[in-house]
Amino acid sequence: MEGVPRVPPEAAERRRCRIGAAMAVLLVVLPLMLMRVFLGDQADSIDALLRQAHVKQQSPRNASDPEAAPVRTEHEHDRLLGGLLSPDFHDEQACRSRYEASTLWKTSPFSVAPYLVRRLRQYEANHSRCGPRTARYREAAAQLQSGRNAGGADCRYVVWLPMQGLGNRMLSLASTFLYALLTGRVVLVHQPPEMEGLFCEPFPGTSWLLPPDFPYKDGFWSGSKESYVNMLENNVVRYDMVNNASALPAYVYLHLENTRFRFQNHTFCEEDHLLLDKFKWMVLSSDSYFAVALFLMPAYREELDRMFPAKGAVFHQLGRYLFHPGNRAWGMAQRFFAGYLAGANERLGVQVRVGPYQLAFPFEVMSEQILRCTREHGLLPQLTHNTERAAGSVRLANSIAVKAVLVVSLKPEYYDKLHGMYYSNAAASSTGQEVVVSVYQPSHDEDQRTDSRAHNERALAEIYLLSFCDEVVTTGWSTFGYVAHSLAGLRPWVLTPLDWTKMKAENACVRPESVEPCMHSLPSFDCWRSGQDLDPVVHLPFLRHCEDVPAGLQLF
Repeated sequence: MEGVPRVPPEAAERRRCRIGAAMAVLLVVLPLMLMRVFLGDQADSIDALLRQAHVKQQSPRNASDPEAAPVRTEHEHDRLLGGLLSPDFHDEQACRSRYEASTLWKTSPFSVAPYLVRRLRQYEANHSRCGPRTARYREAAAQLQSGRNAGGADCRYVVWLPMQGLGNRMLSLASTFLYALLTGRVVLVHQPPEMEGLFCEPFPGTSWLLPPDFPYKDGFWSGSKESYVNMLENNVVRYDMVNNASALPAYVYLHLENTRFRFQNHTFCEEDHLLLDKFKWMVLSSDSYFAVALFLMPAYREELDRMFPAKGAVFHQLGRYLFHPGNRAWGMAQRFFAGYLAGANERLGVQVRVGPYQLAFPFEVMSEQILRCTREHGLLPQLTHNTERAAGSVRLANSIAVKAVLVVSLKPEYYDKLHGMYYSNAAASSTGQEVVVSVYQPSHDEDQRTDSRAHNERALAEIYLLSFCDEVVTTGWSTFGYVAHSLAGLRPWVLTPLDWTKMKAENACVRPESVEPCMHSLPSFDCWRSGQDLDPVVHLPFLRHCEDVPAGLQLF
């Protein structure tokens, strides 16, 4: 009819579907509402049924209705770790850990800043634009080969070279990525054979792996002539070149190694970073969590504050974003968790790292310290020395708790000790409830073999298994332990260094205020103002010294 808007047939059909659905819900809800009036003593049950009917009406999305908004569940949001992970990965089977790890981690104690999410998406776009196999990368590589420093802001790079063991590598790579975020560089990772397939690609639609034909990835050390510090000392580069980038060498090498608990001079001063920023290509090698030192530089402070309002979340969030075990390592972790840990009421991780300075300590001394820590803080139930149990008491519902203990160590003796204790004796909680303690150790390779891919895969699987525990006991100074508890977002119980004279620690373990790793090496203070207190903890409220490394620095 004239003046009456025409309704397309498909729209009319959608309208009839909505009316029909509403009528169906009304037929369900109306009797329940009448029942609630007359059955007041069962009101709670009626309310539950009403809520259920409402959810069934609201939650499904009609795939044929383009006007219906997609429903995003809490689980789907958590799969992206609060927005840290990009939604643009489409082949989940190529990297199962990317989304499956979130189902095993405890809820993160830190919210993700929207600004950090925005900066990560910007970085991913820049990496896709400038990464390997792009025209821009080929152009930059050609300029590098020609010996020219092109300068400028378009596609600049930092090449990461691995150093030391897996824990050190993960800490230094996360630090390098943070440096790239701050300076607009693209991270390229040199992957030696022992790291092949260890991690999935973290950026969608591109690769972070350094192309194999890149010429500058071997032979660097603190004394290399390409080292920034040496070039500065030999007058190859000067501070007045900051306005003449074309006069700089084609690339610079930045060496950030823990040497006597110090970084080299001229590595974290603002005037040096103004000059370093003019290099199009940087090669970087480090064994340290130098992310902490970036917070000491006023030029980066504002950006860091916006990305990390909670300073104790830096590695926790960057580590969860960057590091996704490849399917081989993830398969190890997942199978072990499902087979041994998943059914427990509580899970305790115990990580024991016997470093070179601890080799002189007898096993009994370290073992007693672990037991004292777990006993004093109620981490393990007390032995009852009752080897008999009442008939029919095996795993009665609500009568017996199961506590799984995951021992991660290169040595088998610590597992043997704990397993023998709880195998031979019954145990009970402080309330008297019987507790079955099951002790497991995935591997014991005896020695660290960083150049073995199989060893690194086992180590990575065990880092993640530790991060799935409810509580963790870690060894002081251990970067392996730092990574595990930081990924978990757990404040660990840290075994304190032993007193050589007494062969005993005054406190068996302490609990840090932060989940952040410790930076063992102090930055040089050659650029600090004369007369200024050289302890940055005095000046910066988000810094503290570490419990296990008194001179070290930790964000909190």
